[in-house]
Order: sequence, then C-alpha cells, then structure tokens
Amino acid sequence: MERTVDLRSDTCTLPTEEMLEATRHAQFGNDAFREDPTVNKLEALAAEKMGKESALLTVSGTMANLIALMALTKGGEEVIVEAKAHMYYNEGRGISSLARVFYRPIPGHQGALDPGEVEKTIRPIALRPHDQSKTTLVCIENTHNNSGGAVIRPEQIKKLHEITQAYNIKLYLDGARIFNAAVALGIDVREFTKHVDAMMFCLSKGLSAPVGSLLVGSEEFIEKARWARQEVGGAMRQAGIIAASGIVAIEKMVDRLKDDHRNARILAGGLAEIDGISIEMESVQTNIVIFDVSGLGINSDQLVSALNQRGIKSKTRGKTAVRMLTHRGVDEEDMHYALNVVEDVVRKLREHRPI
Repeated sequence: MERTVDLRSDTCTLPTEEMLEATRHAQFGNDAFREDPTVNKLEALAAEKMGKESALLTVSGTMANLIALMALTKGGEEVIVEAKAHMYYNEGRGISSLARVFYRPIPGHQGALDPGEVEKTIRPIALRPHDQSKTTLVCIENTHNNSGGAVIRPEQIKKLHEITQAYNIKLYLDGARIFNAAVALGIDVREFTKHVDAMMFCLSKGLSAPVGSLLVGSEEFIEKARWARQEVGGAMRQAGIIAASGIVAIEKMVDRLKDDHRNARILAGGLAEIDGISIEMESVQTNIVIFDVSGLGINSDQLVSALNQRGIKSKTRGKTAVRMLTHRGVDEEDMHYALNVVEDVVRKLREHRPI
C-alpha cells in the first residue's frame, strides 16, 4: 500500500509529546505586558544560546525579518542581500512595502556574499540624496534556502562583519536554519552569531515546534523591534502556549538535526543515480535537496504533480528544479521508499504510461 512522504518543507514537522506536555503544564501571563513567565524564559534562553543580550518572540520568520529591518533601517535606505536570499526572493514584497527599504541584490556563490563585491556595492553616504539611497544594512542567510541549504561558514561571516564595521553599518543574519549550519559543521552556534549585530532563528522548522521565531541582538535593538512588532500587530497575550514548545525545541531538538542531514544525503545520492536527474552533491550540506529535471524532458510542475499522485510531496523551484526537505517527520526508510516511487514515476512518464 502506498503511503505519504511529505518532503515539501521542514515546517511540516509536528510537535513532540514532550512539547505538548510542556504546553499543558506551562505558566501563562500577558506577554504584551511582559508578564508571561514562559515567554520570558524562552527569550532569555534564546539570547543566552546565541550569545546576545536580549531576544523577542515572534510568530514567524517572515515577521521577524520584517520587524528587524524596521528596527535597523529607515524608510528609503538601501539593504544589500544575496540575489537568491529568502528575504529578497520570497519576502521582498512585505519588507519593501512596510519597512520601505530598497534591496540591492548581489549574486553570491552557494548563497555566500563575496566581501569584495559587498564593499564595492556599499553606498555609505548619499552624495546625491535626490537620486540614490544610503546603504545601512547587509543581510545574510544561513543556511541558504535557495542554494540547497548551503552553510555560510563563520570565517566568511567574519570577513563580511569586518567590512560592515569599517563602514559603520549593521550585519543582520536570517538564521532560520542556523542550528542546521552548526550541526553540519559540528560547532557551537555562537561561532556564527558572534560576527553579526542581530539575527533571527526559527523554532518551527527542523526544531519541530508548531510555531514561532526569535529575534536576538542588543537590548537597544530588541526594544526597537518590540515597537515594530506592535506596529504590525504582532504583540501577543498568553504566548506561553507557543513558548513552551520553543523551550523544548532549543533544549532537546538540536542534536537530532544530524539525522535530517544524513537522510538528505541518502535521498540526494539516490536521485543522482536516476538517468535524467541532475544534482550537485556538494550543495547537499544540510537537509535541503534541490535537483534539476530538464534531462527528463519534462518540467518541474509535471514531476511534482505526478509524485503527489503517488503520495510523495515536494515543491517546484522554477521551471526545471524540484526541492525536497528532510525533517523529523520522515526517516531513512521513507527516503528509500520515495526514491523507488520517483524512479517508477520517471519511467512511466518517459513511457507515457499512467502514473
């Protein structure tokens, strides 16, 4: 009997029994008054874990990035990002309309910005304020979603920070999957975060919490972000119902990310053996697998639709690429099952047979 293997996103994870129990026994208060003890505990834990002064709970990574830019920039200023960064590629509309900043995208290598290109692009002073903006922020992403979960290494971040410091501008990290990066390299997460001025990370992806992301940074930054969160309707009441799972996520769910990385390599290796599918194995560093299907003579929509009929859920990445993510909801057996289905679907598509 065929089954469902959901590889669309690590946001498909469900909370653990320990998270549900923690929620049931959590203490609640009004977070808008800063009186929810469970939220306060989570924010203190997040700040300590990332080596920063303070933290703020938000409902999503997109909201966290938005209010971070509202706190770090002023309308009309310029923000440098990697050309395929999630903030630009997937969140740009909201940030542009609400934070009112201009993006300056720079193509990177496997998601990493070249420090020399960043320095050449920075416009620290608006010499002609009537026709150009001042650069006040550089944003990076780790791991880099649209580059297949590539890890931006601490030494790369350090070089960027040296440049932003020299020009007196801020460096911000969209660290939605920063724990994946730390686990992949086997180092403390603070090796990445010590080189940035502010950042966010998600609880609701590989860490398996049902909802929530955290902004971390200086106390001054978090106070500005708190006002920005209020502006976009993000202030919460008894938010400990969210925070309880987040505490378990940070304390208990980080080390198991290595299982997701191993399963992604199994999946990628099997896909690479299917004639007509192309994948860069060196790009499979964490839990994201992106592969090209143009060699099959079909587009990505056709393959994703055919796989979905057989219970293998994935997402398109443009006209010829498909993305699959591993997470706690799937295991090694699911990888082998999914590969068998992909191989069978590809064969039938080529033979123009019913899926």
